[in-house]
Amino acid sequence: MRAVLMAGGSGTRLRPLTCELPKPMVPILNRPIAEHIINLLKRNNITEIIATLHYLPDAIQDYFQDGNDFGVKIKYSVEEDQPLGTAGSIKNVERLLDEPFLVISGDSITDFDLTAAIAFHQSKQSKATIILTRVPNPIDFGVVITDKEQRIQRFLEKPSTSEVFSDTVNTGTYILNPEVLEYIPENEEFDFSQDLFPLLLAEDEPMYGYIAEGYWCDVGHLEVYREAQYDALYGKVKLDFAYEEKKRGVWMGGNTYIDATAKIQAPAMIGHNCRIGPNVIIEGGTVIGDNVTIGAGAELKRPIIWNGVMIGEEAQLTACTIARGTRIERRAQISEGSVIGQLSTVGEESQINNGVRVWPSKRIESGAILNMNLIWGSTAQRNLFGQRGVSGLANIDITPEFAVKLGAAYGSTLKPGSVVMVSRDQRSVSRMVSRSIIGGLMSVGVHVQNLQATAIPIARTMTSRLGVVGGIHVRIHPDRPDSLLIEFFNDQGINISKAKEKKIEGAYFKEDLRRVGIQDIGNMAYPANILDAYRNVFEAKLNVEAVRNSNSKIVIDYVYGVSGAILPDLLTKYGCDAVVLNASLRQTALSSHERETLLYQLGQVVEALKGNFGVQVSANGEQFILVDEGGIPIRGEQLTALMVNTILTANPRGTIVVPVHASSAVEQIARRHDGKIKRTKANPTALMEASQSIPSVVLGGSGDMGFIFPQLHSGFDAMFSIAKLLEMLTIQERSLAQIRAVLPKICHKSLTVRCPWKTKGALMRHFIESHSVENLELIDGVKIISHHNDNWVLILPDAGEPLVHLYANSEDREWVEQSLKIYRQQVQQFIDQEQGMIISV
Repeated sequence: MRAVLMAGGSGTRLRPLTCELPKPMVPILNRPIAEHIINLLKRNNITEIIATLHYLPDAIQDYFQDGNDFGVKIKYSVEEDQPLGTAGSIKNVERLLDEPFLVISGDSITDFDLTAAIAFHQSKQSKATIILTRVPNPIDFGVVITDKEQRIQRFLEKPSTSEVFSDTVNTGTYILNPEVLEYIPENEEFDFSQDLFPLLLAEDEPMYGYIAEGYWCDVGHLEVYREAQYDALYGKVKLDFAYEEKKRGVWMGGNTYIDATAKIQAPAMIGHNCRIGPNVIIEGGTVIGDNVTIGAGAELKRPIIWNGVMIGEEAQLTACTIARGTRIERRAQISEGSVIGQLSTVGEESQINNGVRVWPSKRIESGAILNMNLIWGSTAQRNLFGQRGVSGLANIDITPEFAVKLGAAYGSTLKPGSVVMVSRDQRSVSRMVSRSIIGGLMSVGVHVQNLQATAIPIARTMTSRLGVVGGIHVRIHPDRPDSLLIEFFNDQGINISKAKEKKIEGAYFKEDLRRVGIQDIGNMAYPANILDAYRNVFEAKLNVEAVRNSNSKIVIDYVYGVSGAILPDLLTKYGCDAVVLNASLRQTALSSHERETLLYQLGQVVEALKGNFGVQVSANGEQFILVDEGGIPIRGEQLTALMVNTILTANPRGTIVVPVHASSAVEQIARRHDGKIKRTKANPTALMEASQSIPSVVLGGSGDMGFIFPQLHSGFDAMFSIAKLLEMLTIQERSLAQIRAVLPKICHKSLTVRCPWKTKGALMRHFIESHSVENLELIDGVKIISHHNDNWVLILPDAGEPLVHLYANSEDREWVEQSLKIYRQQVQQFIDQEQGMIISV
């Protein structure tokens, strides 16, 4: 069997180590990753190899040449113009693949038994077999589900935290029959996980997953790179070492001198031609390359040192990575997690603090203390985006300097000269942060339309009408009054896709920020008549005559937080009596207790004034709670059902979009009106996208998130929802209390359990494997449906916190209570069991 070694990666997440070196050539135990893969292939009797190359191909070809020195035969295929994707690169060598072949990534470390995987492929008569493994945290990998026969049922490429449904992942190693290459177009970018495998699944081609035992590590991050070295030294993975084991746990190359006073703790590796001076201390876990010189009294605490490095006297290196040819001068200190690029110089008595990255060929002056990356900024957490945008504590996590860099990162993903809209709520902290974002955008040559303080539904509406490529809105987080939320829109006012979020994160963390000349700095403008434009769109989508004839009295509570008073003006214009409460701005956001107090007071006002209903508006104009004519609040699932009932009464056979966890009351209401319910993932972006893309949608959203009327715009809009509700109540000649009386009697309850991040994937897989497929729904999380469709339990991982949410739904309250109790116990038992296993290990 031949093997195709995919060795085209640039290793952007391993920078600064891969600025001048392809990722497969990064050394693990002083051998390139690709050499370890070739050794693995040899151990499994695979000696004919085709290497597909793109980034810096000469480095790989010069090292391996024809493969003869490594006991194999290697042919090369170089993608010179543009990368063709993982599958597209294989299509290029189709003429050399006339029998089943193995595809393996050149940037992972593994000791899998490939012979057993090949035998499995043959026994199943599979056309494509994916070698799988199980990992604690699967969000950076492609997640796969197989049936009892190990035939692949479903997979999802790099899920978000809320989408994790298994901990079984794609390792990037495949066994393929030549006929699958017919599905790959020529000279086009085509990916295995995103394109080929979904196509094979749709065509019902036999495709299986082989769950391999053994070690596997995708060397995708600098931290993982170090851990892979330590794992290899401590024998967690079977690799061929480059040197002789001179004493137990210490491997050493030839012509290396070690002073008699030096202390070396196992396990450790020291290369050829090294010189280690007096009183040097080398702790277990240290890897030293060839031609390295270490001065007297130096202390090495688990660093990874490449070839040709010089370390001065009394230098201290702790769990860091030092690339080729770097000079570390006397008494320099390099702290844990730091990376020094090749051919750099770290001056005498200088200090590199934790996690700092220095790009190649830089010089750190003597005595300098480096707290941030050279050249730009300091490192931060891996992911910027959460469930619905970028959030963090105001002026602690979300600072002006963070916002400038975030704006520059977003702008760097756009073409120079693009126009972006920026808006915010009325808080001073939001003004500060939005101005910083604008500065970052302008610095990369992006123009800004500044809407200033504007309710978010207005901002979403204007995005598509201002001709901008996207928008940013800054506001106090709806659920956390001490935090800010920064949301990014596309040109239609919908939250940007996960792919776009990843691009922004990539620009931010790689610090790949564009800089333009003075003449190309972006401009800022303040568009005029924004409220009038929104008002015109608003009125055009409303039955004005119905509102005019309602003679209604509405009490609107803005809870000191929503900018703009369009709705009261419009209602007054059409003869309605709009009473506004708490419309002034309070700089500090309200606590949940304060909001409840205001809601109670709103009910009293509605009763006293004999109003038709009251409404409490929040989340900068997105969300609301109703109060009926008797002063009783309508919120959550009851509000969802009420809105669905009202809209479907006016639009029979319409389609409603709701999140996966919404009560089954919506299906019962839809059946009464011959309507359709479409459930989506439990995040705002999924609801917005579905509301825009699915034909005949008349309403989207839920009582907790807000409601979308796609004919107006694809975002949540409390103001239009209230006006539309008033229109429907007038036409249907009903009150809120009358509608509530005819809603289905569904018991819908939820609870939350703390769950470690590393356990979420395994937990989801556990519930999938312990229930039959016909009783499962995997839109988001795992929904387990009982014999009656209205009886279900949903286990949903939280996207931003180490939590799992449990929802139970039924017409039978006792069934709900019992089910929640049972599944809570099962979840907790599984978590305790997994934690016990981790502790015992």
